[in-house]
Amino acid sequence: MPPDLAPRLPFESTANGRSRSDGTVVAIGKQQLRVTPVFDAYWQFAAERQRIFFRRLSGTSGVVTDDPVLRLFKFTNAYRASDRVSQYLIRHVLYRNDLPSDERNIFFRTILFKFFNKIETWEYLEAAVGKITWEDFSFKRFDALLSRRMAAGHRIYSAAYIMPSGGSVFGHKFKHQNHLRMLEHVIAEQFPAKFIACKTMAAAFALLRTIPFVGPFLAYQYATDLNYTPLTSFGEDEFVMAGPGALDGISKCFVGAGDVKSSDIIRYMFDNQERHFNDLDIEFPSLWGRPLQLIDCQNLFCEISKYARVAFPDYSGVAGRTRIKQKFQPTGVLPEPLYPPKWKIDAHAVRISGQHIGHVGDGGRRAG
Repeated sequence: MPPDLAPRLPFESTANGRSRSDGTVVAIGKQQLRVTPVFDAYWQFAAERQRIFFRRLSGTSGVVTDDPVLRLFKFTNAYRASDRVSQYLIRHVLYRNDLPSDERNIFFRTILFKFFNKIETWEYLEAAVGKITWEDFSFKRFDALLSRRMAAGHRIYSAAYIMPSGGSVFGHKFKHQNHLRMLEHVIAEQFPAKFIACKTMAAAFALLRTIPFVGPFLAYQYATDLNYTPLTSFGEDEFVMAGPGALDGISKCFVGAGDVKSSDIIRYMFDNQERHFNDLDIEFPSLWGRPLQLIDCQNLFCEISKYARVAFPDYSGVAGRTRIKQKFQPTGVLPEPLYPPKWKIDAHAVRISGQHIGHVGDGGRRAG
């Protein structure tokens, strides 16, 4: 642990001085699980990360948090849809008046973007081919462009997800070639129509799992991204699938978590978020009235897993990782966010009316 962090860790106890890490037990289904200090940190982290988001959105420059771990290392937002890549997907890929809005094109654009999950790759392709549509898609042309970019020393994939190469399915040498073939496959197999015919997110997840080399975690991520589109209106409280990072975070928050389904634990956090924020005397600045959803609670387990590597090094989790690789790099004031219109979140209107987000140093605690 960096020596300058140890004396100032802010989440070792609750805001009012009561520690709940001394054997507190929570009931999840028929199981009783004892929580660790990382469990309380989960809620503190969620609130402070959300306050950072609002501080940056309101124009705060310089230091945006007193938390030394959050100041030094990079963490995603409390709400997945507020992250940089998700915001780009929503604004520049999904909701574009100059791009076709039929089900096939929206599905195609979403999957194309998410295969690479990298803004720079999308912008490179768009600069080269113009408007990206299924009707103008060419395996040969896209392959040549992506091969050229790789040859120039640029990464075309994000490091956020581990993407299988797909070589055993389509037989190409390079990963991007197999993924381009996969795009042809899903369109040929009528996946857009099959997807919008799904009545639940669980059914959509099951459909996406039938795409060759798309595993459970990727299928859940893709289902979530496609649910941002106007194609579906699944509730984000319907279904959840834990990824490896979330499983590690769960193991750090609870003793004996391996005996309980991870989806049940994530749902417990979703169902009981208000209770635990209140118990810890935390004023959580929600996303303009939208509570944390299952996907957000899942992601927060990933992030607290990372946070605990520094703040709670004695809790090694199931992964046993000890370092956080990515350092925080300030990028200035955030642009006005855009969320799926069906969520009915008008961030601009709410910002004008004002919302308490907490100042650096007050911890966002409730008055009392």
